Amino acid sequence: MGTPTPKLSTDRLSFTVDGTTIVDGVDLAVAAGETLTVIGPSGAGKSTLLRLLCRLDEPTEGTVFLDGTDYRTIEPTVLRTRVGLVPQDPALRDGTVRENVTIGPRLRGESVEPGRVRTLLERVDLGGYADRTVAELSGGEAQRVAIARTLVVDPEVLLLDEPTASLDPDAQAGIEALLTDLLADAERTAVLVTHDQAQVDRIADRVVRFVDGRVESEGTPREVLA
Repeated sequence: MGTPTPKLSTDRLSFTVDGTTIVDGVDLAVAAGETLTVIGPSGAGKSTLLRLLCRLDEPTEGTVFLDGTDYRTIEPTVLRTRVGLVPQDPALRDGTVRENVTIGPRLRGESVEPGRVRTLLERVDLGGYADRTVAELSGGEAQRVAIARTLVVDPEVLLLDEPTASLDPDAQAGIEALLTDLLADAERTAVLVTHDQAQVDRIADRVVRFVDGRVESEGTPREVLA
């Protein structure tokens, strides 16, 4: 038997803006069902890496493969149902929780069954919140809505950009527990950017240390954090 095709991989992935290289020749491979965490100093290019992985930013050089297929050959709307990004800032729109959770499908002219929304909100511990306005939500609740908004299309790969960074300790613990549960239950592939080394130790299967737009080291949490 040969080596299984990675769920998500990159080939010399690079991104340059105004002569400044932010992501520089990155080669990564993430197996199906694996949780890869990306750590490193602020300004290292970690958030840009996530945006490149779902093609919100266009690589200057190199590319990304999803199940071995160059993602440039996949329609962007299809790609973003298969690879979902949860940003650090939930960036919710004015309106209700239901409207925010279903905004992606609605923008594509698709409907979402009310039962699907109800089940999803219960899954992220927001049962009964569908008709609340986002102005009523705490920071932790807003982040749960952002997660539900990404999960509504059931992505195969989940990209998480410091999802607990701006939360108080109780909300942080709740979101981390939710993510651990979601990733374990669905066997979903995930790439998580975080500054929290204790979180890495609790969640990661494998760790990449990112410095100046490049992979400086990678391995198990014990190997990299040491």
